[in-house]
Parts: sequence; C-alpha cells; structure tokens
Amino acid sequence: MTAADAVPGTADATSGTVDAVPGAAEAVPETLADLVAAEDVLLFVNAAITATGQREFHSQAYEQQLSLDFLHEYVRVNYRRVYASSLALDINDHNAALIVRGLLETAADASAEERRTEGRLIAARLAVLPPQRVYRLFGALRRAKVNNRRTRAIMRDWLAARPDVAHDAVKYRSGLKTAARHIHLRCPEGDGPLGEVGAFLFRPGKQPRYRHGLLDAWRRAHYEQGAVHELPFTVAEGFAARHGMKREVFLERAAPGMTRLERLRTQGQRSTGKEPRRPSDVDLTVMPLTRLALYVLSLGFDVRAAERAELTGALRAAARRAAGPYAGSWGRVAAVLDDSFSSSGSGQKRRRPLAVALACHFLLEALAAPGAYRPLWTSGSTDPLLVRPWGPTPLGMRVLDALEPGSGGAPDRLIIVSDGWDNAPPGLAGEVLRVWRTRLDPGRRTAAVHLNPVYDADGFDVRRLAPSVPTAGVRDAEDLPSLVEIAQFAEGRTGLAELHAYLDRQVARFLDGGAGNEERTEGTAR
Repeated sequence: MTAADAVPGTADATSGTVDAVPGAAEAVPETLADLVAAEDVLLFVNAAITATGQREFHSQAYEQQLSLDFLHEYVRVNYRRVYASSLALDINDHNAALIVRGLLETAADASAEERRTEGRLIAARLAVLPPQRVYRLFGALRRAKVNNRRTRAIMRDWLAARPDVAHDAVKYRSGLKTAARHIHLRCPEGDGPLGEVGAFLFRPGKQPRYRHGLLDAWRRAHYEQGAVHELPFTVAEGFAARHGMKREVFLERAAPGMTRLERLRTQGQRSTGKEPRRPSDVDLTVMPLTRLALYVLSLGFDVRAAERAELTGALRAAARRAAGPYAGSWGRVAAVLDDSFSSSGSGQKRRRPLAVALACHFLLEALAAPGAYRPLWTSGSTDPLLVRPWGPTPLGMRVLDALEPGSGGAPDRLIIVSDGWDNAPPGLAGEVLRVWRTRLDPGRRTAAVHLNPVYDADGFDVRRLAPSVPTAGVRDAEDLPSLVEIAQFAEGRTGLAELHAYLDRQVARFLDGGAGNEERTEGTAR
C-alpha cells in the first residue's frame, strides 16, 4: 500500500465522517468526502505543529520518524495545495524543512501555477528559519541530488539575502561550502566580500590576511588566543580547547559576545555557587513565553523560590506580549493543566510538555477577564512556579472541577493542556466531556478545546480525549489564540471549503510579511 492509497487514521462515527479507504470518496456524498479530507488535513497540521521526529515519553524516535515520513508523503501526494499552504501556519521548523524538501524534490508533480505559489511560500519560510536548519536542508537537497533550476534560484536568493555571508562562512562553514558548490556560486577572486569568502572556503591558508574582521580573526585564532574571543561562541569553543584554555576563563571572556540563549545555557558553568542562579546580564522579559518557561523549569526549586518576583514578572510580561489585542477578552476561563509524570517528556525534549502547560497558564491568565481565570493542575498544585512532573493524570476529575459553576457562573471557555493519556481512572475525561456536551451543554455555551503538545506516532495525530471536544496540537504557547481558531475545524461541522478559505487567508497574510515571526530567530539575537 502506498501513501496515495492509505489513510493514516479513521474518523469517529460520532463526528459525522466515515473511514476513508480506496474508492470511498465515490461511495459517499460529497459533503462527507469533504469532511474526511478536512479531517486528514487537520491531522497533518497537528502533526506538523507537534512532531519533531524525536523521542517522546510514550514512543521512540524511530517510531516518530517513520510515522511522520509516511504522513508527509500521504498529504503531499493527495493534498499538495494544502501541503504547501502549511508553510504559512505556525508549524515547527523541523516539519517546515521537510515540506520544503518534499516540494522541491517533487516539483514535476506540480503545475506551473502551483510551482509559482510554492516558490513564494518556500522563499518566505526560509527567510524565518534558523540559518543552521536552512544549511542542513541545503545539504539534504545536495545528497538527494535535487539540483533543478528552481532549487538553485531559491538557494541563491536566500544566500544573497543573508546580512553577512562572511559570518556564515565562519559559523556555518561546511553548510555554506556545500551550498556554494551545489548551486555553482560564483566567488570571483579579489578583495570583494564574495571573493574573500570564496578564498576562505575553497583556498584556506592562501591569503596572508583578510580584510573582513571576522575572517581575519579566524585566521589569527589558530595561533593567537586573543583572537578567539572575537569569534562566534560555538566556533570559539573549538579554538579554546585547541589552545588548552581553562573553561572558566574562556566563558568569562566570551560572555560579552554570547547570544542570550548561550548565556543562559552556560550559566551553570559560569556560576561560582553550587546552584546556578539567573544571570544578571540577561533580560528575561524579552524572551518568548515558551522558551522562558523552559528556562524557569530548568532552575532548581530554591532558585525559583528565591527569585519568585523576577521570574513571575518576566513570565507575565511575556504572556501579555503574546496575548496582544486579545488580552482580557476571553471572559471566564477554566484551564486543566497537565503536570503528571509524563509531562517530563524525554531526553531529547526534556520537560517540554510541562513547559507548554506552564506557558499556557500565564497566557490564559492574560487572555481571561481580570479575576476570571481558574487554573487546575492535575497534581493539585496551586503554585505554578514550583510545578514538577509528578504523579498520574486524573484529567476526568479536574475537568469535573473546572466545569463546576463558580461564583460568576460556568466558564465561557474550557482549555485542556495535556498529552491526552488520561489514566486515573482511564477514560473518565472522555466520558465526562461526552455527557457534558450531549446532555448538560448541547448549546455549547462553554467553548472547550483540548491542546496537546505531544504527537502520537501510532495514531498519526495528537491523542484526543473525546470526539465532541476539538483537539489541536500545540508546540509554543504563543500560538494558542490561532490554534483555538484552527480547532473549530476539528468539530466536524465545517468542511474542506472553509478550511481552504482559512488556509488562503493565512497564506496571504504570511506572504504579505505579517506573520509575526520576529521571535523565530531570537536564538541568534544578542
């Protein structure tokens, strides 16, 4: 069975759709066929947001990779327009690179108009991807022998738009060298920028000096320790080891040139105490919300308690920035947040599910009306700053608590942030949500959404709690407002036409430069 014939999942009978099998589209009314197609598209979007091909708590890396590769091929073959449009959504960088590679490798399957649209989407997406990931993508294209004219033009335009090619030559030397060879980049000899870069990449050691300061610093760093600190940190580390420099001395001298994330990563090695403390040279209030939550969870409980005011203030500032114009507009909000043991993630994604839940907590606090937010952690914790992965997942009991009317009445919104492994007791959350939706609130006075940060490799989707409650994948809490909008399509009440219209709007917004991706490259900001 090929990806063109298979369907990665089946629709639940209560959602108004049917299982999609070869030939089923002709056997059912057009509306049901559209609903099946819409369900397939949403399944892929959820996977593209959450899956990274890395190990998760309940699945191994190879299972994630195999599941994700099949899903990419299935959607690219059957829904190529949607596959390309996904580049305009808030999918993660891993899947964005896979989509770009898939589109370029199968350009012959697209029409001329599709290739033009795909080319614009690819160029726009590459512009906001981290450079190291783009260079890895270029290397994968070279190994796959994808070297058509469109691919070369896209790579050449991306390199031409780089702010400092000489910086890339030092920091991403092998990646730039591979890309230059693949597209036959002209590097004329001379003192121009490309001439020096060409000599640096392909004729190292031939020039006595370089006019570009960074290139010359790399040359001098081979024999001069003072030049080591002029280089990017990741490059300087290798020269420091080569010169036998003490790690503490090197980090102290390199700190002014580190990026914000590099200073945070090395704080434990630069700290003189037993417990690493928050570095004073880093402004936490400007960090993206989910990344800040990950950093907070990496600190010990003593540090979190000692710096409660600073950390809480930074999280709330990031949450207000992420909420934007929606701040305070969601009315009464009840949140069920998963801090069970499975939220510890894996060795490759350590505490990622818990960080998403913590970030969502502060974002929902900002989105709710003042004093109208009610958080419920599965462990029963009442101190979000000191949460830790612990215990079972009693989602059913917490959902019951969340739906209980408070002093202001029933909540306007119920947000569940969990990996969906309800196990105390198993299945209670789904049954509670089914009874509540069908008998207690059939008019949908309370809008409920389940946000799942973990991709289920066996199900080709994020794990769901109940068919009556829409589920969307989430990787960064900052995307929560847009994910709630996407989740409406998962209720089975809208078809493929509405989903295509939504994707078209997102594509137009993305290509017009309004995607708001300035924080995607924050890791390289000083």
